[in-house]
Amino acid sequence: MDNLKEVENNPRYSFVKGDICDSAAVEKVVSQLGSSGAIVNFAAETHVDRSILSAGSFVQTDVYGTYALLEAVKKFKISRYLHISTDEVYGSIEAGSFTEESPLLPNSPYAASKAGGDLLVRAYYKTYHLPVLITRSSNNYGPYQYPEKVIPLFITNALEGKKLPLYGDGKNVRDWLYVEDNCEAIDLVLRKGTMGEIYNIGGENERENLEVARFILKELNLSESLIEYVKDRPGHDRRYALDCSKIKSLGWKAKTTWEEGLRKTISWYQTHQQWWVRIKQKQSEFLDFYQKWYQST
Repeated sequence: MDNLKEVENNPRYSFVKGDICDSAAVEKVVSQLGSSGAIVNFAAETHVDRSILSAGSFVQTDVYGTYALLEAVKKFKISRYLHISTDEVYGSIEAGSFTEESPLLPNSPYAASKAGGDLLVRAYYKTYHLPVLITRSSNNYGPYQYPEKVIPLFITNALEGKKLPLYGDGKNVRDWLYVEDNCEAIDLVLRKGTMGEIYNIGGENERENLEVARFILKELNLSESLIEYVKDRPGHDRRYALDCSKIKSLGWKAKTTWEEGLRKTISWYQTHQQWWVRIKQKQSEFLDFYQKWYQST
C-alpha cells in the first residue's frame, strides 16, 4: 500500500484487495466495469529465483489467474484485455533479436508460466474472439521496484555497504527499459494496438550484468571490491534482445537513456531509504527467501 500513497486520495482510483485466481472476486470487480471497460493484467509472480525454489505459485497465478481474468472478460464482454508478458518467454539468443513471431522457448519456471499465460490469451482470441492484446517487455528498472530484483538489490546493498552478488561470470546480457517508457508503450498499445496482436517493448539498452554493477558502484563512489561472484543460477539465460519495429510503427520509442535512467533510479533509492529498508530488514518474507536461496545454491 506504500506504493499507492500518491493516488490514495484521488477519486479516479479505487483499490480492491483480491486474488486474480479467485473467480468470484474477479467477477465482482469486472462486472462493474461495463462493456466499455478495459483490463490490463500486470498481476503475476515474477522473480526467476523464486520460481526455481517454488514453481507452483507461478503456475497458479500466471496461468490460472490469467484464465480467471479471461473468463470474466468473456462473461461481461469487456472491450479490451491487455496481457503484460516478458521477453523471457523467448528464451536466450546469442545474436540478433527476437520478433513477435519467434518461437517460445522458456528456460525457467517463471518464463514457462508466463508463456503459458500468453498461449492461453492467444487461444481465447482464436476460440472466443476475445479482444486481447499482449505486450512483451524487456527488463524494467526504476522507482518502487522490489529490492529482490537485480538493480534495486545492487543499489540497496551498495548503500548498506554489503556485497553485490553477481551470478557466474557476470556477462549475462539484459536489455534495460526504464519503467516510465514501458508504461507509455503499454498505454499506446491499449489505445491503438490491433486486437489479437503481440508487441515487443525494449529499451535497446543491452548491458552485461557486470557493467550494471560497475556503473552503480561508480555512481556511489564505491569500490568494485563489493562485487562478489556467486554460483550461477540454474537455466540462466545468456542474452535477451527484442526487435521493437512493431511498437515503433505505432509511434513509440524509448525516451530515457541508460545512463539517465539508472542515475534517476539510484537517486530514488538514496532518497527513499525508509521504503526499502523496511522491506529488507523488517519483512521476514524477504529475508526468508534469500536465506533459502543461498542455502540451495
